[in-house]
Parts: sequence; structure tokens; C-alpha cells
Amino acid sequence: MTSELADFTTFHLGGPAVNLHIAETRDELVEFSRDHPLSLSARENADVLFIGGGSNLLISDDGFAADVCVVATKGVTMTETSETETRVTAEAGENWDEFVAFTLDRGLAGLEALSGIPGSVGATPIQNVGAYGTEVAELITSVEVFDRLAGQVRHLSAVELEFGYRTSALKRAQQRTGSAQYLVLSVTFDLHRSPDSLPVRYAQLASALDVEIGDTVPATQVRSSVISLRRSKGMVVDPGDHDTWSAGSFFTNPIVDDPATLPAEAPRYPVTDPLSGSTIEGQTKTSAAWLIEHAGFSKGFSVGAGRASLSTKHTLALTNRGAAETNDVLELARTVVDGVNEKFGIVLEPEPTFIACSL
Repeated sequence: MTSELADFTTFHLGGPAVNLHIAETRDELVEFSRDHPLSLSARENADVLFIGGGSNLLISDDGFAADVCVVATKGVTMTETSETETRVTAEAGENWDEFVAFTLDRGLAGLEALSGIPGSVGATPIQNVGAYGTEVAELITSVEVFDRLAGQVRHLSAVELEFGYRTSALKRAQQRTGSAQYLVLSVTFDLHRSPDSLPVRYAQLASALDVEIGDTVPATQVRSSVISLRRSKGMVVDPGDHDTWSAGSFFTNPIVDDPATLPAEAPRYPVTDPLSGSTIEGQTKTSAAWLIEHAGFSKGFSVGAGRASLSTKHTLALTNRGAAETNDVLELARTVVDGVNEKFGIVLEPEPTFIACSL
């Protein structure tokens, strides 16, 4: 039976999938992966698409003609590793925000600043998901994957995952091969047993909490503030709000080697190593949203018939206003990329994974 892939993405975009399989157990997921081994030929790799929460996908209007597997596995286990630390393993198909709430309900701190992010647990290590001063790389100890090239289950440590800003060894392998080499089965986190949050690191969050950078507050309070901030930007999924019909932040914040190339008033942030937390010398991060706005693209900016536009709440999100096609979003993205490059000489890099389409 033909299914519309738009039903499985937060963009509400994507054409038909003729062969759709929903894997509700780990065994089903591994079996599907074994039946679809990875080839080093990119052409042959086009025979399968894996979908988690669908929050980071932009899929062609033509859909996907080959096999599609929706990862819907569930389950969370916890192990006390010390008086203050708990190791938590979640199956890849678990809803991310529900998992964050689960950990906080059990008195475990660490993930609170990552509240409200759409998608599945299995997607978070691929992109090294981060927000409000926290990245999953700081808390992940290992990821269990099915290696489709080797045909076996593997456990990858945090070091082997080679996390970077919005990237990992998992993502880079996918970019090299044209398909997912490592299909995430589960993710393991080490969390601190405490009612208090990690030190607040993000200025906007500190302001919302009325605390100083470096202070701690109840972790549940951080969660509430983060969700409020995200909702104000249209970054909490709401089917009735077209500002949330998106993939969240569409572009990564650019990292430049020479901050002198930036306009004097452009924001500047240190770039930190996600594992050690130390500052990486010689690199400076700036704000993609600032660049977009100062290149002349305001909230709600649209092209063509206006079926796709920048969010009315936040310029970093490209949105489907309810009747868009994927090509409308691509046209909008190209317009923004070209405008920022012409104004500042910086090429914005998209965050979503493009399926059967490209900029």
C-alpha cells in the first residue's frame, strides 16, 4: 500500500513511499537492516530510507520509490553506576522529549536544556543535537548500532563517535556512502542523580531564569523555561501552528577561522570541544539567524506564492505554511543562502538531511 512520507515528517512534506515497513521491535529493525546491506556504490544505496521522528528530513515531492523503514522501537532501562550517577539506555524509536521528561521525573539531571526538541532518541547522536548550551555528546557514553557494511551489531564509545558541532562519525559515514552505514539501535547516557540542573551556560536561558551564567536551578525549572523559549520561536511541534511545520533550525551557526572577516556587530561565540568542554583556539562561531536577518530576510519572508516562508517567530526556521511543496522550501532556502553569501561571503550549511532533492 502506498503511504505519503509527509505523514512521517515535521515538515509535512514528502511524496509517496510504495514499500513502507514499520519496525516496532529491535529484532524487526535488525532483520530489516540485514535484508538491506550497505553497498559502497551510492546508486545501490538508494534502495532504503530509515525514518525516526522525521524532524530532520526534507523529502522530495516525488517521494521515495524504494523501501522505507520507520524506526518505532521502544524501551528504556536504567542502571545505578554509583551513588550519584545513573546509566540510562533508550531504544532508538523513543520520542526524544518524552525521554527527557522520563529522566527528569526520576530525578536525573543533564538533559533538561534539550527539552522540547522534536524527533527520536536514535537521531540525537547522529547530529550531536544541542540547544541552550548543552549537546548530547557531553552525556552519551555509547551508541549501539547495526553496521550495514559489516553486517553486525556494534557498540561505539563516545570517543569512537568523534562528535563535533552538529556532526558525528555516524553522520560523516552517511555522507560518504550515500546512506546510513550505522543504523542506531539504542543510545546510552550517563546522568547525574540530582534535583538541580547542569550549570546554566546560555545567556538567553539565564535571563529567562533570572540567574547568572554558571548557576544551577531545579532541573524541572530549566525544562519549563526551555520549552517556553522554544515555543515562543515556533520550535515546539504544534499541528495547529504552521510555524512548527519545519525541521527546526534549518541552518547551522557558521564557524569561521578569522573573526575579523565578520561584521563588527555580528555575534561571536567560542567553539568548544563537545567531549572535553575546552575552547577550540582559532575558531569562532557566529549566529546564522543574525546573518539571515542582516542580509535582509525578516520573519515571515517568503518567495513565489508564499507557500513556504521563514517562520513568523524566528528567522532560522523555514516553514510549510500548509500547502507547500518541497520545491517551495528549496527555493526559499536557495534565496536565503545566496543572499547571505552575497552580503557576508559566508555560505550557510543546512542542518536537515535531503532525500532525493538538494539545494
